[in-house]
Amino acid sequence: MQRGHEDRIAACSRLIAKSGGRDAVAFDNRGAEYGDKGDYDRAISDFSEAIRIDPKYALAWQHRGAALLRRNEVDRAIADLTQSIRLDANNLNAFNDRGMAYAAAGDSERALSDYNAAIRINPRFKFAYFNRGRLYAGKGDHTRAIAEYSEVIRIDPTYGYAFNNRGLSYRDTGQSERAVADFSEAIRLLPRTTLAYNNRGDIYLLQGRYDQALADFNESLRNDPQHQSALVNRGMVFEKLGEVGKARADFNAALAAPQKYDSAKWSMDKARERLAALDDTSIKTVPATTTSVIALPGPSSRNDRRIALVVGNSAYENVAALANPARDAALVAETLRLTGFESVTLLTDLRKDALTAALRDFASQAEIADWAMVYYAGHGMEVGGVNYLIPIDAKIASDRDVSFEAVALDQVLNAAERAKRLRLIVLDACRDNPFANRMKRTMTLASRSVSRGLAAIEPEAGTLVVYAAKDGEMALDGEGRNSPFATAFVNNMRKPGLEVRRLFDVVRDDVMEATNRAQKPFSYGSVSGRQDFYFVAGK
Repeated sequence: MQRGHEDRIAACSRLIAKSGGRDAVAFDNRGAEYGDKGDYDRAISDFSEAIRIDPKYALAWQHRGAALLRRNEVDRAIADLTQSIRLDANNLNAFNDRGMAYAAAGDSERALSDYNAAIRINPRFKFAYFNRGRLYAGKGDHTRAIAEYSEVIRIDPTYGYAFNNRGLSYRDTGQSERAVADFSEAIRLLPRTTLAYNNRGDIYLLQGRYDQALADFNESLRNDPQHQSALVNRGMVFEKLGEVGKARADFNAALAAPQKYDSAKWSMDKARERLAALDDTSIKTVPATTTSVIALPGPSSRNDRRIALVVGNSAYENVAALANPARDAALVAETLRLTGFESVTLLTDLRKDALTAALRDFASQAEIADWAMVYYAGHGMEVGGVNYLIPIDAKIASDRDVSFEAVALDQVLNAAERAKRLRLIVLDACRDNPFANRMKRTMTLASRSVSRGLAAIEPEAGTLVVYAAKDGEMALDGEGRNSPFATAFVNNMRKPGLEVRRLFDVVRDDVMEATNRAQKPFSYGSVSGRQDFYFVAGK
C-alpha cells in the first residue's frame, strides 16, 4: 500500500515537472496521495499550489479544507470548504466535510444542515447518513442515531463502521444482545479493527464474561497496542481476576499512550482512579470466581414479582444535551435484569406525551407487582414546592410554563403506588438546571421557591424515594461514562445480602467519597420494619 502511494506520488511529480509546474490537477492528485499517507503538511502545500494555479478549482479547495480539518484547524477548514461550495454547489463531499468541521466546532445545527444538503444531492450518500448518526448519538438521541446507521447499512451492508457505531447506540440504550451482534459483524467486516473488539469486550466485562472480554481486549490491542480504552478495560479484567500486577501495568501503559481516540479523557481518568484504588491497601481485590455470565443469587423471595421503569433523558431539544442519563439508564436497566427483575422497561429521550404514557402503562403493571421501581435520570426542578421531571421537548420560558411542560413527581409516585410490598423511586435529576437559570419569574410564590435541586418530600409509608443529591442541592453528571450516583448505585445493587435501606446508605457514602463530599444522596420515606428487601439475596 505504501509502495502504491510512492509510485503515484512519483507519477504526479513527473507530470508537474513536464508542465513546468503549471498542472493544477497533478498538484491536487499528489496532495491527495500525501493526505492518504497522513503527511498533511505536504498535502496542504500541494493543494495550495493547485489553488494558486487555478483559483476556481473547487476540488482543490475541498481537499485542502479536509486536510486542514484533520489537522484540527477548524476555522480555516470551514472557510476553504465554503469556497468549494461557492464554486460547485453540487459538491456533496464539500457539504459533508464542512458538516464535520461544524460538528468539531460544536455547531450541531449547521452540521446537520450540511449533512442534509449532501443527502439531497445524493440520497444514497452513506457518509452523510453516518455523520448524521454520529451527531445524534453525540446529543444522546440514540433512537435517531440507530435509524441513521441502519440506513447506511441498507445502502452498503459491507460498511463495518456503521455496525460498530450502531452497536454503541444499542449498548447505550441497554440493548446488549443487539450491540454484541453489531460489534461481531463489524469485526467480521473489519478484522483489523481495534474499536469493535474493544466495544464488544466492554459489554462482556459488564456481564462478567471475563474470558471473552480478555480475548477481545487482547485482539483490540493486537491491532493497536496503544489503544488507551482497551488497555484500561483489560486492566479492569485483570483486576477482577486478581492479577494486580498485570492490571497496574495496563493502567500505566494507558497513561503513557498517545491520546488518539474520543475516549481518551475517560481512559486517563479511569486509569488514574484504578491505580489509586490499587495503591489503597484498605481495598482488597477479590479474584473473580467465574468467567461465565454473572450468576447472581436471586431476590429475597422467589415469589416476588418485581418490575421497573427506567428512563434516561439526554437529548434535550431546547437546552444543551446531557451526556450521561441515557447511558446511566441503560446501565441500571441491565443490572436490574441481572438481579432478577421480571420486567424492566428501558426508555430514553422521552417527550412529555411519551413520558406520561410510560407512567400510565407502568401504573397498570404495578397493580399486580410486589416491587415497583422507577429510575429517572435527566433534568428535574422544583417550583413552588412541587417537584417536576423535565421531558426533552420542554419549552420553559417562565415559571408558569413548568406545570404545562413538565411532569410532576406526584405522577411518578402514583404510577408505583399499587405495588404490594415496595415502591421505590430513584431520581438522578438534581443536575445543574439551565431552565431555572433563564426562565422568567412571574408567580410571587414560585419566585421565592425555585430551587437549585429538588424539594424534600414525605411519601406515604411503604414508599422510598431516593435523590442523587439532597433536597436543594445539585447532583453531578460526572466526567466519565456514568454519573457518580449511577455508578455507586449499580455497584452496590449487585452485592448479595445488602438490604435496601442499608444499600442506599452505602451509595451515599460512595458518592460523597467519589465527589469529595460535593454531592450527598438522600432518602425520603419509610418501608416496613418487619420486612427486609434485597436486590440480591445473601448467599
